[in-house]
Amino acid sequence: MKITAVEPFHISVPYDFGNTAENAAAAQWAKMETLFVKVTTDDGVIGWGEGFGLAACGITRVAVEKAIAPLAVGRDPTDIAVLMRDVAYRQRNCARNGPVGFALSALDIALWDIAGKRAGQPLYRLLGGVETVARMPAYASLLRYGNADVVRKNSAAAVARGYRDVKLHEIGMAEISAAREAIGPDIALTVDASCAWTVPQAIEIANKLKPCRLKWLEEPLWPPEDYAGMARVKKDSGVATAAGENAGTLADIAQLIGAAGVDYVQPSITKIGGVSAMGRIAEMARQGGAKIAPHSPYFGPGLIATIHFAASIPERPTIERFYLDLEASPLGDLVAAPGGFMRVPQGPGLGIDVDEAVLRKYRVN
Repeated sequence: MKITAVEPFHISVPYDFGNTAENAAAAQWAKMETLFVKVTTDDGVIGWGEGFGLAACGITRVAVEKAIAPLAVGRDPTDIAVLMRDVAYRQRNCARNGPVGFALSALDIALWDIAGKRAGQPLYRLLGGVETVARMPAYASLLRYGNADVVRKNSAAAVARGYRDVKLHEIGMAEISAAREAIGPDIALTVDASCAWTVPQAIEIANKLKPCRLKWLEEPLWPPEDYAGMARVKKDSGVATAAGENAGTLADIAQLIGAAGVDYVQPSITKIGGVSAMGRIAEMARQGGAKIAPHSPYFGPGLIATIHFAASIPERPTIERFYLDLEASPLGDLVAAPGGFMRVPQGPGLGIDVDEAVLRKYRVN
C-alpha cells in the first residue's frame, strides 16, 4: 500500500453562538475555520485528518501542501511510527510547535483512520478500548462574549441543552460571576483566560474567583511556557490549574506536569502529534499525578479522533465542544452534542463519512 495523495481542504463556515452582535469573538472569528486533510492510498482506502485550526488554517494548509505532502506521497501508510518519525525528522529545521507540527498531526490522524479501516475496527477499539462506548459526555465551551448579560443567558442555555460542564473564555469578574449565578451550584464551571495575565494578576484574580468554585483555571499566563509562574499561581491561590493547548511537543507536556504542576493537562490532538502522541501523554499524566482533559474546540476529524481517544482510556475525559451551531458540517450530526453527549462512531477507523460537497461549498480558495 502506498500513499498517492495528501490534500488539504480549508473551509470557512458561518455559525451562530448567541447574540453575535454583542460579543467580543464575533470580530475575531466571523466564521468557523477548519482544515480537513484527505490521505488517499493506491488501493482506494482514504483517511481523514485535521490540522489546527481556526485562524491558523491558511498557513497550516500551506504546510500540508509544501512540507508534508511531498514527503508522504509514495510512502507506506501502514507503519505509522516509522513514517511519522521520518517525516518529522526531515522537517526538523522547521519550528516543532507551529504549522508544520499541525500538518504532521493531521497526517497522523489520517494514518490512524486508515489503520482502523484496514483492521475493520473503530479507532477507540484499535487503541485498546475493551468495551463498547456509544457516547461521551461533552462540555460547552463558550466563546468570549465580554458582556455579563450575554454570558448569563448563554450559560443558562447551555445547561438547558443538557450540558453538565460549562467553560468560559471570559477574563472579567462580572462575566464569570454571571455564569455561576446562571448555572447554579451543581454545574462544573471552568475558565480559560487565553494567556491574558501576568503572574501577580493571575494570582489576584484566581483568589477573587474562589466564590465561583472553578473546576480549573486554564492558561492564565503569557507566555504559556512560564512553568514556574504557573506553579506559583496554583500554590498562591489554591485554585486548580489547566494548560497544554499551546504545547507542541511531549517535552512541553512534561514541563507542564512536572515544573508547572498543572492539575489538568490539555493536549490538542491537531497540534501535539495526532493520535500517536495522545496515548503517551495519557501515561505521562498518570505517572505525574495530573488528569488529562483534551483540548478540542474544532469541528473536523480531529474532534472525532479526540472522542475516540477519550473513549479508549479508562479516565474517559469529557469532550470539549465549542458552544455554537454551524450552518453546515461535512461530518453531519457527528459534531452535535444532543443532551450534552457526543456520539462515538462505531464504523472502522474514525467512522466518518465526509460530505465532500459540503467541503467544496465552503472551501476557501
